[in-house]
Amino acid sequence: MNSRDQQLKAFDRLLTIMDELRAQCPWDKKQTMETLRHLTIEETYELGDAILDNDLEEVKKELGDVLLHIVFYSKIGSETNDFDIADVCNSICEKLINRHPHIYGDVKVKNEDDVKRNWENLKLKEGKKSVLEGVPNSLPALVKANRIQEKVAGVGFDWEAPNQVWEKVEEELNEFKAEVESGNKDAMESEFGDVIFSMVNYARFLNINPENALERTNKKFSKRFQYLEEKARSINKPLKEMTLAEMDVFWEEAKKL
Repeated sequence: MNSRDQQLKAFDRLLTIMDELRAQCPWDKKQTMETLRHLTIEETYELGDAILDNDLEEVKKELGDVLLHIVFYSKIGSETNDFDIADVCNSICEKLINRHPHIYGDVKVKNEDDVKRNWENLKLKEGKKSVLEGVPNSLPALVKANRIQEKVAGVGFDWEAPNQVWEKVEEELNEFKAEVESGNKDAMESEFGDVIFSMVNYARFLNINPENALERTNKKFSKRFQYLEEKARSINKPLKEMTLAEMDVFWEEAKKL
């Protein structure tokens, strides 16, 4: 691995390149925080994909893309004299020091749960009116549900044991089933949301990240379906002309890969 001096030189190189691109490249000169925003979100998802695929070479590349965006925003901020990369780094350093009094102070903790509780309590002392203020409104619903539950659990609003959460899941499933039988569409949607929310909660108690779990299933399903499509092409028979029984043969093959 690189030494700290080599790491700092690499970071300085990136800052220099960013300065040059901002001054000389027509595309880079035009960018604003608003135009970069959707690209940053895209890069973050690409990093997430690489992590789930356990492709460390790709993780390295995607981390570079995300880091570039951080440097880019900081460069734009410096042009309006609002902040630069040093302000960004110092800001997060101060936050980390303040939020870790068990490392940089005299607070004692027993485990990671104590750390999480201290973190949320410190945020409230910093002026936040609600622990939920730290949950972005634009998060995908599944991720947001998980973060909401983590936040409130951090201040003690939580179940005591996994079996209690599972009982809640079963309760919500029964309520959802009742609304399906009644045919009330709005009530069905509401109860279905409750089922998902309770399942997310149960996953948290099992230390399962629901977003990662669902995305792994998405990838698994897509891989198997693409195998099915490939096999259909190999026999020159469109999927829509195949019976479910015929497709199931290839699907079972895909599950063994």
